[in-house]
Amino acid sequence: MFRSIGLILVPVLVVIFWSFTFYVDEREMAIKFKFGEIVESDYTPGLHIKIPVLNNVRKFDKRIMTIDAKPESFFTGEKKDLIVDLFVKWRIKDVVEYYKTTGGDEMRAGSLVYQTIKKGLRDEFGKRTIQEVVAGDRIEIMGISTAQAQEKAKTLGIEVVDVRIKKIDLPPSVSSSVYNRMRAERERVARDFRSKGAESAERIRADADRQSNILLAEAYRDSEVVRGEGDAIAADTYAKAYRQDRDFYRFYRSMDAYKKTFASKNDVLLVEPDSDFFRYFNNASGKTK
Repeated sequence: MFRSIGLILVPVLVVIFWSFTFYVDEREMAIKFKFGEIVESDYTPGLHIKIPVLNNVRKFDKRIMTIDAKPESFFTGEKKDLIVDLFVKWRIKDVVEYYKTTGGDEMRAGSLVYQTIKKGLRDEFGKRTIQEVVAGDRIEIMGISTAQAQEKAKTLGIEVVDVRIKKIDLPPSVSSSVYNRMRAERERVARDFRSKGAESAERIRADADRQSNILLAEAYRDSEVVRGEGDAIAADTYAKAYRQDRDFYRFYRSMDAYKKTFASKNDVLLVEPDSDFFRYFNNASGKTK
């Protein structure tokens, strides 16, 4: 009997215990209400007491949350359209104020903060050129937008942790024309380099041809000099040899002429048999009758 009562009583006590308590995680913030009015909000992580029916508790995430909306269109001071993709990091700072101003709706709170940042960005982009937005004043713009967002966030019980621009692009219709203009400019530069390169190549080629002609002319001049000197030495040698034995020299020259003339079986020579050409052919002494 006592066991049966215990089996019934323990679950009842557990239910009663949980109905009179609530647990706050270290990643959460909580508000306790009494008939719809806020009673307490400053809760540390752990178990806390509440009265069933009389009290109800709402919990909110106190971690850093992210607003990552779709890219928005912004106009610069030059009336140029830019597509800006950004994100915002925020968290709940004052849970009571947060609940009062947003009803505890995370989407509504994020939207209010994002709209404030968008307005600040539009104002800052409208004061600057594309060059300043993309390269020069980007950090300054983010600092101003973050400061403006933090002022607005304070009234919502929110803290803006960070605002960052992920990417700035031109609209697709403008991007194609910009890319075409950039491509045309690069092609113009490439043509300029090619023309300068062709001019340099022609100049180098002409100089090389000139030097080649000079070298060939000098080489031909030197070869003619050497050939002339060689011919002079050969003529002198022949003359000396001729003076030593004129008959032998005549014989040698005739034999050399015969060898060159009758080098092939098909060679034909039409001369008189008693011609001086056959002097040594008919008589070894070379004497004519």
